[in-house]
Amino acid sequence: MCARTSLAGKRKRHGGFTLVEILVALAIVAVALAAGMRAVGEATDSATALKQRTLALWVAQNRLAMAQLALPWPALGRDEGTADQAGARFMWRQTVSGTPNPSFRKIEIVVAEPAAPEYALATLAGYIGQPAQP
Repeated sequence: MCARTSLAGKRKRHGGFTLVEILVALAIVAVALAAGMRAVGEATDSATALKQRTLALWVAQNRLAMAQLALPWPALGRDEGTADQAGARFMWRQTVSGTPNPSFRKIEIVVAEPAAPEYALATLAGYIGQPAQP
């Protein structure tokens, strides 16, 4: 009988978590989720900016290709306009300047958004040669 009474007098502890342990775990999960959401937000912003810069560079490359194919070749000076690329509107400025060789000209193209024309999304510089006379 002694053995029975000693076992009956002991209380068994059931496995489980205390309220403090659960609160600590929830705090850790909350911090991790907040950091994850911030990272996702920054990645989305970076992807949008990269898309805008890529489209602006395409606008600049198109302007350079058009200058290379233009007859007569572009005059010295500055020109500006707008272009649409993948549903987005951009404004471009190009500056054509001379070089030591009169058969070549330097062209610099700056592309920006109309909302922020002073902030260049893409800048491209190239050289064009004078077309051969037929």
